[in-house]
Amino acid sequence: MPRAVKALFAILVTALLAAPAPVVTASARDAPPSGPARAPAAAPRTSGVRGLEIAVPAYVWADDPELADLAATRPAPSVVVLNPGNGDAPFDASWRARADALRRATTATGENTKVLGYVHTDHGNRPLAEVKASVDNYLGPADGDGRLHVDGIFFDVVSRDCGPGNATRDHYAELRRYVQAAMDAVDPTVDELVVDNPGTAIADCYLEPGHRTADVFVTYEDTYAAYTGGGWLGGNVFDTVGGYRAGAEFDPSGTAFCHLVHEVPDAAAMRATLQTAFTRGAGFAYATSRTMPNPWNAAPAWPYRAQTAYAATLG
Repeated sequence: MPRAVKALFAILVTALLAAPAPVVTASARDAPPSGPARAPAAAPRTSGVRGLEIAVPAYVWADDPELADLAATRPAPSVVVLNPGNGDAPFDASWRARADALRRATTATGENTKVLGYVHTDHGNRPLAEVKASVDNYLGPADGDGRLHVDGIFFDVVSRDCGPGNATRDHYAELRRYVQAAMDAVDPTVDELVVDNPGTAIADCYLEPGHRTADVFVTYEDTYAAYTGGGWLGGNVFDTVGGYRAGAEFDPSGTAFCHLVHEVPDAAAMRATLQTAFTRGAGFAYATSRTMPNPWNAAPAWPYRAQTAYAATLG
């Protein structure tokens, strides 16, 4: 169904189905474009756009205390991504109950937390039928209650390039349409949310009107040292002629981009990270002290509220 661009996120986790062990990170990203190496840093955000919100990739099992902590946090995070067995373990009654508890929480904007199901895509190389089967794992009412228990899908390990004749872009556009149709079939009143995670700036073809592949794009996923040093490429989108730019022309509401930053040293650096993300055009962000190989399988060193409350002051 037609929808306004709204709020929200992470790396591929090859979680073992037998145990919730942290896993392999998809660290290889597509090569930079052939245009200018950098665009100027993004200008400060202007008034009239939505403030910064927190999106948490929570790559733990359904009974992990982290999810209970997130459900109890006030203000709540705007988005939580659930990842049962790398997205392909059954989204059973325990997962659905946890998702429902998270969705009842209230954010700083007065809305409810949006819960997304994790689906990996292997840079567009995973067969379309397999990806759709993973989507169905979340959107099919497996308990027969005819209800949705998630608000959308978080596609991970997304290619950032258009592909020959925009074929790769169109692959992801088809996945977005599939999510929208599947959710509409269950509950047409739900405002579905689709997130693509290339983990770096994405080609602007992915945001072209009529061909947009997601509501939100994770355009940074890396360490604090890289984020504050040379790892920020200079923008959220790029083209092969002009290089990197903020992408504000695609994002009048200020909600199209998300930055995920790990190995943040302390709470002061967390606040600086969120301020930087907002200045660089992100509508969503998350900062954690956790480290590789899986920084998303445990809470940061500070309480979640320290992050959600601070983000609410930005904008």
